[in-house]
Amino acid sequence: MSFQSEKKVVLEFYEALQTCKVYDLPNVFSRFCSKDLIWRGFHPFNEINGPENVVKNFWQPFLESFSNVQRRMDIFLSGVNSLNENKDIWVVSMGHLMGLFDQPWLKIRETNKLTMLRYCEFSKVENERITEIAMFFDIPHLMVQAGKNPFSSETGISLVQPGPLTHDGLMFDKQDPDEGEITKSIIDSMCNDLKTWTSTDRQSLLDELKRSWNEDMIWWGPTGIGATYTIERYADQHSGPFREGFKDRKFNGHLCRVSEGKYGGFFGWPNLTLTPSGGFMGMPATEKKGDMRVIDMYRREGKKLSENWVFIDLLHFWKMQGIDILERTVNN
Repeated sequence: MSFQSEKKVVLEFYEALQTCKVYDLPNVFSRFCSKDLIWRGFHPFNEINGPENVVKNFWQPFLESFSNVQRRMDIFLSGVNSLNENKDIWVVSMGHLMGLFDQPWLKIRETNKLTMLRYCEFSKVENERITEIAMFFDIPHLMVQAGKNPFSSETGISLVQPGPLTHDGLMFDKQDPDEGEITKSIIDSMCNDLKTWTSTDRQSLLDELKRSWNEDMIWWGPTGIGATYTIERYADQHSGPFREGFKDRKFNGHLCRVSEGKYGGFFGWPNLTLTPSGGFMGMPATEKKGDMRVIDMYRREGKKLSENWVFIDLLHFWKMQGIDILERTVNN
């Protein structure tokens, strides 16, 4: 399968969004999306049903706040969802929505400056219509650009994240299916390791990571956790603290997992349910379970993974713990 028709639908949808006026958004969604569209986004948007509600609740307010918006893609791929038997096809894009932040958004004060919203979007295409979308975005990173720091502790470092080192993530053309299968098998193996870990011993963690990752791996994490580089620093600056910071961990699985060429990724709704045991992101222990909605995107190099871009709905997770990060930050 080449997935070219599905890619064409999504690219034309993006072009229409890029060029239309705000008042014409309903027509754009009517042209490209199913009337039963399911849209999943980070807090405070959550799940929205129907294209008219997606326009009203997300796209219209966003485009009224940000002018001259460009979708600057770093990764574009398509593939069959490997997690079900329906052979449903999803198209994935990742990068930044860049624009001029000219009006308040989510009560975040405008800057009148260039601003970039990290995003990753999974679109399910059926019969030349988009029927489901998972659009995850790093709102805390946008808040930092607006001069608001929502989190006091990061084990990594937050940056405007670049695309792949190899600059080959935009797969508009047909790819070698064998390459995609290799990528899929490595991502599957890595996920199995994540599901079964029990030890927080550093050496055991390093041994586990070395099975799936190249030594010079880069983990591009969300604001609040940050990015980290090399297996050892990743173990010390994210994976180790993450494993130590939670108890009662439950892996809920993914809704979609796809790969094409040397790239692949997945999302869940939620991926994980766990209880903070203290320390993670500088937060105290709680007795409350919380959900993590996550998108992970990967670049493979050789027989192992080299880069990982990660989107976690931290605003939703901490709100489940009784901490409204968004409200607290914009009011300070």
